Amino acid sequence: MAFYDKEKDGLILHTSSLLEEAGVIHAFTTRPGGVSEGIYDSLNLGRGRGDAQELVRENYRRVCAALGVDMGKMVSSSQIHTDVVRRVTEGDIGKGLDREIDYDADGLVTDLAGVTLTVFGADCLTILLYDPLRRVIGAVHAGWRGTALGIAQAAVERMKTDYGCRPERLLAAIGPGISRCCFETDGDVPKAMEEALGARVFDFVDKEKSGKHRVDLKGINTLWLKGSGILSTNIDISPDCTMCRPEKYWSHRFTQGRRGSQATLICLKEMEL
Repeated sequence: MAFYDKEKDGLILHTSSLLEEAGVIHAFTTRPGGVSEGIYDSLNLGRGRGDAQELVRENYRRVCAALGVDMGKMVSSSQIHTDVVRRVTEGDIGKGLDREIDYDADGLVTDLAGVTLTVFGADCLTILLYDPLRRVIGAVHAGWRGTALGIAQAAVERMKTDYGCRPERLLAAIGPGISRCCFETDGDVPKAMEEALGARVFDFVDKEKSGKHRVDLKGINTLWLKGSGILSTNIDISPDCTMCRPEKYWSHRFTQGRRGSQATLICLKEMEL
């Protein structure tokens, strides 16, 4: 399986062929195709970055139109780098865009058709999950802290306990994010990963002569997903590094925090009668 770019109405939507072939609506957005200006040029979907809200809303309208989803049925969360996963119910519909968010979570799961789960990144990874039999979806924000806490595994566990999903049936897509080539850290990051997963993480950490480390968050999140029971053949991984491609993606490190945000969206299609 692989990722590819789907162009529609001026937007470039990074797409997992694994999820695409399974028939679930989804996208990892990129920078081109929006109406925001200045440091937010052009498809900024971060509502709390300082961008004009009418422009952000138009950006959402464009993305929703391209995906064919209802803009009034989006759900997002206040992301705070935890392992908290929220089950999205009908009472949450509209929270984030049309209604105030009244919870913190870095993962969202639901079995509600027509509801679009939305998480955000700009170097942090975003991960999508789908059970084609139970018709359950999940969306995860995984920065290095969330990765160390096992947010991806927590989302799989929530899908198991709340909806009866079996991990070996799940499909997973790890989206663009800062990659091993660019994620240079101090020793606290690999230490946190080792405390969570043991010596296995050092297959995904390079120590440099300077004492710094380069960390592969995509590889470590893959460890979590496999450890949760997801099959290797059911995990799709984007090759794109957000810091390497600042013309295509928002990167917090590249812009030194003066930036917009990507959104990652997933939605169950309504069942046809």
